[in-house]
Amino acid sequence: MADPGNPFDDEPENPFDEDPSNNPFEENIVNPFVENSASVIEAKNVDVKVQSETPKLKLKTSASIVRTLIPLEESTAQHHELFLQEIEAVDEYWGPTFRGVYESGQHELFLERLEERIKKHDKDIEKMCSHHYQGFIDSVRDLLRVRSEATQLKKEVESIDCEVRASSVKVISGAEKLVKARTTETNIAATIEALSLCLPVLQMFSKLSKQMREKKYHPALKTLEQLEQSHLPRIANYRFSKQMREQIPLLRESIKDASMTDLKDFLENIRKYSPKMGEIAMRHTAEQLEMDIGGGRQTQSNPQPNPFTGEIEYEALSESTYDTEEDLSAPDLVDFSPVYRCLHIYTVLGERETYERYYRKQRAQQSTLTLTPPNNMHEEIDGYRTYFHGIVGFFVCEDHILNTGGGLVSKGYLEEVWGGATAKIVATLRTHSAYCTDAGLMLKIKNLIMLFASTLKTYGYNVDRLYELLQELRDHYNEVLMQRWVGQFRDIFEADNYHPIQVTSINEYKDITNSFPYDNSALEGSSFPKQFPFSAMVPRVYTEVQEFIISCLQFSEDLQLTQNELDETVRRSTNLLLTRTLSGCLSSLIRRPALSLLQLIQIVINTVHLEDTNIYLENFISELTGTGQDATHVARLQARSMFKDIRAEGEEYIFKKLVSKMNEFLELASYEWMLSEPQGHASPWLMDLIAFLKSVFESFTNLPTRLAQMSCMSSCQHLARSIMNMLLDENVKAISTGILQQIDLDLVQCEMFASSEPVPGMEEGVLVMCFLDLRQLLDLFVAWDWTTYFADFGKTDSSRYQRVQPATALVLLDKLKEADKKSMFGGINLNKKDRDKVKLREVVYKQLRSLVQQTTS
Repeated sequence: MADPGNPFDDEPENPFDEDPSNNPFEENIVNPFVENSASVIEAKNVDVKVQSETPKLKLKTSASIVRTLIPLEESTAQHHELFLQEIEAVDEYWGPTFRGVYESGQHELFLERLEERIKKHDKDIEKMCSHHYQGFIDSVRDLLRVRSEATQLKKEVESIDCEVRASSVKVISGAEKLVKARTTETNIAATIEALSLCLPVLQMFSKLSKQMREKKYHPALKTLEQLEQSHLPRIANYRFSKQMREQIPLLRESIKDASMTDLKDFLENIRKYSPKMGEIAMRHTAEQLEMDIGGGRQTQSNPQPNPFTGEIEYEALSESTYDTEEDLSAPDLVDFSPVYRCLHIYTVLGERETYERYYRKQRAQQSTLTLTPPNNMHEEIDGYRTYFHGIVGFFVCEDHILNTGGGLVSKGYLEEVWGGATAKIVATLRTHSAYCTDAGLMLKIKNLIMLFASTLKTYGYNVDRLYELLQELRDHYNEVLMQRWVGQFRDIFEADNYHPIQVTSINEYKDITNSFPYDNSALEGSSFPKQFPFSAMVPRVYTEVQEFIISCLQFSEDLQLTQNELDETVRRSTNLLLTRTLSGCLSSLIRRPALSLLQLIQIVINTVHLEDTNIYLENFISELTGTGQDATHVARLQARSMFKDIRAEGEEYIFKKLVSKMNEFLELASYEWMLSEPQGHASPWLMDLIAFLKSVFESFTNLPTRLAQMSCMSSCQHLARSIMNMLLDENVKAISTGILQQIDLDLVQCEMFASSEPVPGMEEGVLVMCFLDLRQLLDLFVAWDWTTYFADFGKTDSSRYQRVQPATALVLLDKLKEADKKSMFGGINLNKKDRDKVKLREVVYKQLRSLVQQTTS
């Protein structure tokens, strides 16, 4: 039964009760009056739960504390209050609270208190509802009013919803298209972004492929490095980048192999083309130094193409070629880019040392081939020229690599290679030049070596050993010259008639005096025809010696010698020519058996005049070398002493020849040793011999006085000895007094010849003394003056027969005794005079034997 004080008992009828479906809020509005108190309590408990869910344990703890500290009645009330609070506070789990109520044993009291609390809450609810009822009614009325509006609004919303749905179909279709377009746009943007990353990579790869096709390996390697380090990391997510990365080592290796192939082609071509480089370098050096290489210009009918370009760019040393190549240096002819390119590629790849070793090894092998001389190089100058061109080309190329190769070839390495090459070059030239016997070719070789050394010197190479080699070749050149001049001298000697030169005109006279320094005022003042004291060999020999000096100077100049050194070198060579070559030729000439005595005399006269040319030759050398005449350090020519030695030898041969000729006359002497009476005149052979000697001594006019006098004295001595030997010859067993008288007549002619001064300047009586031994011997036997002989024997001053030796007289006396024996056998009866003569001879014989025994003992 409702409480009469409840303001809700007169509640007006709810307009929504008739048709709850008309209430738009049916599903959403809850009538608080229909709900029981438990729901209200639950609502409260929910609020309380929200506020006091956490301190549950604290309440239990406080209850237990209250039970222990507060008296029982108060404690019970407080316990129940706490239980109620827990019930109000907890929504779902009240088990502990109910257990506490039952455990206290006062659950009935707790129920009463719980009923009181419920009533209290009901009253509070009723108060609250009464307080808000009018506002609720107003709200309901407002809701009813709004209901019709809401219905209308619902219809309008439905209409609008249909319209919106109709219009949204197009919007949705457009939105879908827009989404697709945005998706496409996003994809396009992503594609553009991907392509912007990939296109540089593809462009770089295309560029790389193009560079590889065009053999631009070094740029290709740079491109490959950029591709690997900069571009490929940006597209690492793409599959083709992996393929590119896999190809990079292969591309590097192909670049490395391709560059090495180009290098090998370069090395092969440079081996073929180095001689051309050397030829141009040597020609440019010759033009700069104004040198004459002495070999003329070479021409080739079939010029070879340039191995680097495949075109015929340079004809070999033709006139047009000189104009074309005039401004080109040797390195301009060769493309060195394969060397640099390969070096850079190997440097980038970290294999520079490998490349340097390979390059140097290959060039060392090419150096060995270059230093190998052509076959029969010594036969002609072209062989030497080809040899030098190849070497110069090789080292010009290496010098260019040194200056532009970035350290590929070091200075020390190049000096080492050049040092080894120099030793081989020197050995090769020394060997091949030793076969050369042509002075002209030797001079051309010298000029080529000078040009070769000058060319390499301009490139910084040390060529001292080449100049030392030239010193050696100069000695060989002098030897070759001497061999050549041996032939020249022999030709002169063969062509000479060994008669004094006779000229019939002033032109002929000047030709002789211009070619040979001879000054004789008497000859110059005489009338034509004039006769020089020497033969034609003298001016010709003098001229040839001058030619030899000039030839020596041609080789010695430009050898980096001072004037004094050059002068001494030429003088030494000239001394060798005079003392060895000319001396040997003259000595051979003098020894010729076919030479007549007059020719031999003329040769000796020629040596006298050649001896006088010594000072003129020294002046000639000084003029050519530019040294002073009074330089004390300059070696003097030894021509004077050499010609003196030759003249001494000639004098000896003159005497031998004179003696030989005299012996021919002496062989004609056929004495009749048993001649009874002399002929009354000198023997014919002796008169012929004297006539011969007179003519010979007349030709001694131009000989030195000493030589003429010695020859004359030697002739007289030989004649006297020969007649003496005839008398004392062992083959002549017996001689008569008549033959002694005949020989005495011959001796008189000899003494008359000696007294006639056949050679001017001889001391009076000197030649007669040559016959003194023979004269005293013949006087002793013809006059039979033994008493005087034995009386004066041993006296040195006043002895008339001082030169007659007892042994000689004994031999001759034996021959006279033998002749007497033969005559006694012819006539048995001897008169008293003959018997006395025989007895006297026996006495003389005994005395002579005693003298011989005394002198020998």
